[in-house]
Amino acid sequence: MDFLSLIGLVMGIGSIMASMTLDGGDLGALLQLSALVIVGGGTVAAVLLQTPLSVFVRGLRMLSWVVFPPKDDRPELLRNIMEWLRIARREFILALDPVAEQESDPFVRQGLRLVVDGIDAAQIRTLLESMVGTQEHEEMLSCEIFEAMGGYAPTVGILGAVMGLITVMSHLDDPSRLGSGIATAFVATVYGVGAANLLCLPIGNKLKLLVRRRMRRLEMITEAMVGIAIMESPMQLEMRLRSFLEATKEAAEGDAAAAGASDENELRAAG
Repeated sequence: MDFLSLIGLVMGIGSIMASMTLDGGDLGALLQLSALVIVGGGTVAAVLLQTPLSVFVRGLRMLSWVVFPPKDDRPELLRNIMEWLRIARREFILALDPVAEQESDPFVRQGLRLVVDGIDAAQIRTLLESMVGTQEHEEMLSCEIFEAMGGYAPTVGILGAVMGLITVMSHLDDPSRLGSGIATAFVATVYGVGAANLLCLPIGNKLKLLVRRRMRRLEMITEAMVGIAIMESPMQLEMRLRSFLEATKEAAEGDAAAAGASDENELRAAG
């Protein structure tokens, strides 16, 4: 679970509520159903008008990534890749066929099958990079629906404000109805600007970050399959694949290895 996303969401909404309370306002004034219908319905309608159904549905499925992002298993994947390379160098390429059959990741399974089938390394790179490009394009399109919402929401909020003022102007002879119309006008603007800058745009950027991380993983797998196909030196392949890991994780692994070596040296000295 990504607790930073939850903290950001709570802080964003909480700051608005706290500001309203500190200024002596009533939090109930922010709860306007008509403003919510205008901004929410109008924003979603605009996005539906410009987005294919498949892209929209994929975007809704990806929305859960904000709080529950896909697991980043690149360090574990690196260890598996080095084991596959050792198997291929020791028992030849065909020994990877059972590994491919047992692999649950479809991209890894496809890559291993290409290697086992004896496909040329250059062709393996071309095929896998084509698959990566297609997947990246599709997932980025789904991320962009939230950016589109962030663009439409403030404008729809202004539309709601204008509609609220129209309601006010049409009931000037009834002072009891002026307050609700003015409240709807201003709250609609708050909903539009707040939804765009506290929800839609941050969600879109977060999903794009996660998609780029997923593509980095697929690029790592592509390089690994090419390395296995040409029986690359284990040390050389590992050094090349480590460039696909996050710097913080590499530093943590390096510190852990250094600490382990230091402890071992101390034990030897004590012995």
